Amino acid sequence: MSKLQPLLERNRTFAATGAHAGLAIMPRQPVFLVTCLDPRVDPAAFLGVELGDAPVIRNAGGRVTEAVIDDIAFIGYLARTMMPGGPLFEVAVIHHTGCGTGFLADAGFRSALAAHTGLDEASLAAQAVIDPADTVRADVRRLLASPKVPPQISVSGHVYDLQTGLVTIITAPASPRPSQGEHHAHR
Repeated sequence: MSKLQPLLERNRTFAATGAHAGLAIMPRQPVFLVTCLDPRVDPAAFLGVELGDAPVIRNAGGRVTEAVIDDIAFIGYLARTMMPGGPLFEVAVIHHTGCGTGFLADAGFRSALAAHTGLDEASLAAQAVIDPADTVRADVRRLLASPKVPPQISVSGHVYDLQTGLVTIITAPASPRPSQGEHHAHR
């Protein structure tokens, strides 16, 4: 029997409610969340995000990787085609206290993981979230500096405290500056 079976049973209950029917592709809330895959860090719980509210990317540490930037660029382009001239949405990058990626700061752990998986040790070290306020600032800067992120999107940074349950704003929403080639924006 699959370990997913208890969750599949929950799915049958969910499907019977019809809550999934008729949801629009554009979210109800003008936000795009990037946060950690840690099971203690579920935006449905700590932000009250409901089905259809917002796109959510969850990865180790909630880090802004090239793949995350590419996904934001895709959703930004899609939103621009559906709502020309927008402001589009705010990307909220949310890191948290007590993140498991902190193990990546330990050279022995990192070296063993790299040897076991073939992942690059320097890249692993860069993913560690020790001080979530520092890493969220760095990730917000990375998004704001990316030429792939349209200037109609704002980016903010936050820390979720596992002990208090509170989310603190670390960086207020800011938008990327238009690049020299931005005059060709989708019409």
